[in-house]
Amino acid sequence: MYGKMAVMKVTPKKVREFQSMIFDWWKLHRRDLPWRHTRNPYKILVSEVMLQQTQVSRVLPKYQEFLAAFPNVESLSRANAGYIIRLWKGLGYNRRALYLKKTAETVVAQYNGIFPHIESELVKLPGLGTYTARALMVFAFEKDVAMVDTNIRQIITHFFLNGLPVKEKVIQEIADALIPVGKSWHWHQALMDFGALELSKHKPTCIARRKAQPFTTTNRYFRGRIIDLLRENNIVEKECIATLIVSYGKSEKFFTSLISKLILDGLVVRDGTMLRLPQ
Repeated sequence: MYGKMAVMKVTPKKVREFQSMIFDWWKLHRRDLPWRHTRNPYKILVSEVMLQQTQVSRVLPKYQEFLAAFPNVESLSRANAGYIIRLWKGLGYNRRALYLKKTAETVVAQYNGIFPHIESELVKLPGLGTYTARALMVFAFEKDVAMVDTNIRQIITHFFLNGLPVKEKVIQEIADALIPVGKSWHWHQALMDFGALELSKHKPTCIARRKAQPFTTTNRYFRGRIIDLLRENNIVEKECIATLIVSYGKSEKFFTSLISKLILDGLVVRDGTMLRLPQ
């Protein structure tokens, strides 16, 4: 019942007023980002995957470096996985690099190097969920579909739901209602900029954020340190663990467990007594 009441508040007049507010703000504050100068689905995908939980400032140089090394989906599909992981240094979430390669391989093998244009096909690609599939539809193919990320969800919650949490379906229904016909590309770029640059001013009524665990205490941090060691050289597993223990003071069991999980994820290969990145 509450969801229906929330959607009813999104009247045509309020939609027009909100669209005007966002676009007026965007005229003054729009960012010039390199992935906004292309409609190439491969390049859009690279940017979207890199931007997942990573700041734009960190992505900008890596995006250019990655495309210089792998200018198209065919070159990425043929690339050495270890080389891709090495280039990914500084972005974190290294599994994203492998998903990109697997997606490239699938697009080349099953679609002759041409990305599908419809959501039902895009979500079949490795690592692509609804959001990323819709991002390709909007930014590469300029389809009038609504995509909802964390910032857009918070914008909708603040302006239409009085900061109250609701079901995801309600958020999506409001996002669908807000799209200006024929301007989905511009609309979502504007929302992205508003979320990144302006949303912090409305934090008191946004969904409360949980206190984050310090990054340097997380398993993801230590997984990254293992990958960093292997970016430089292959290394005997025992020497790898000994080096990590000296550097970070964790137990042998702790690092052995992380290495085993990295192997399961395909990010590390155990070759006899040696550890290395995949080929």
